Amino acid sequence: MTTLRPFQVADLFRFNNVNLDPLTETYNVSFYLQYLGRWPEYCHMAVGASGKPMGYILGKSESFRSEADSWHGHVTAVTVAPEARRLGLATQLMQLLEHTSEHVDNCYFVDLFVRESNKVAIDMYKRMGYSIYRQVLGYYSGEEDAFDMRKALPRDVHKKSIVPLPNPVHPSDID
Repeated sequence: MTTLRPFQVADLFRFNNVNLDPLTETYNVSFYLQYLGRWPEYCHMAVGASGKPMGYILGKSESFRSEADSWHGHVTAVTVAPEARRLGLATQLMQLLEHTSEHVDNCYFVDLFVRESNKVAIDMYKRMGYSIYRQVLGYYSGEEDAFDMRKALPRDVHKKSIVPLPNPVHPSDID
């Protein structure tokens, strides 16, 4: 049985089994601490029966200076340990973030960036109602493109936030 709970600072010393994956972005400790301090309601950990971390999600709420009605939840990282994949943990973690975005911060949408080559994740996000909003050229260290995927929340009645852009953008074009 897996338990979902708030991400704790001590988890930073125990989650290597989750982070040691070529598709997972690993950040420095100060980055994680910034999220835990500023947006704790967007940071959750999935823990197995033995207490071992099985996955986590980090996120935040933000808006774009250049877009009206852009207050949104952002998934900075969601990852699940290889031995716990295909069990619905990522979906459960995403649902927690979506719930916070909708009911706590009254956001218009949730967005995330995913490697263009990560077809498994892209398909999972599509099943959860996300769509590709735009392609970001060279997003991952200039070596790989990303898709910016979005899911409209009830506040975005007309679903304006998810109308796809016709042309790719560069990382410098993103607020």
